Amino acid sequence: MDFLASMVLVGAGATAVTDFWSLARKRLLGIAPPDFGLVGRWIGHMPRGRFRHDSIADSPAVRGERLLGWTAHYLIGIAFAGILLGVWGLEWLRNPRLLPALIVGAGTVVAPLCLMQPAMGLRFSAHRAGHSFLTHLVFGAGLYAAGRFMIVVFN
Repeated sequence: MDFLASMVLVGAGATAVTDFWSLARKRLLGIAPPDFGLVGRWIGHMPRGRFRHDSIADSPAVRGERLLGWTAHYLIGIAFAGILLGVWGLEWLRNPRLLPALIVGAGTVVAPLCLMQPAMGLRFSAHRAGHSFLTHLVFGAGLYAAGRFMIVVFN
């Protein structure tokens, strides 16, 4: 399988695992899942030259923000899978290993904590950072699971 198709399948699969984790976390612990509509709102303001908000929730809504946010969520997951495959190569996909996937998953927490949340007007919270780090480790485990799944389906 070629690089792009592998990237899409692994990234979308890992992102879906993360979404199931968020649903389970809400059901079991009462922790609300991320509102990707707000991510869409943030992205939707960018063509208007607005990249930072005091509070994204108080910023004017953008048409189609929920769809935009969910689309961005999956495209970002696919891009992160591209990093995994770019660094460890398609060889990783022939024999997926958990550690590289967890390293990439852990590294992906930098994007929301250092870029997205500050730009959206969300202050740093150690509690939220802990949940975010765990969720991104789940994404890493999802990368691994999607890689293993692809072996079963395509071999």
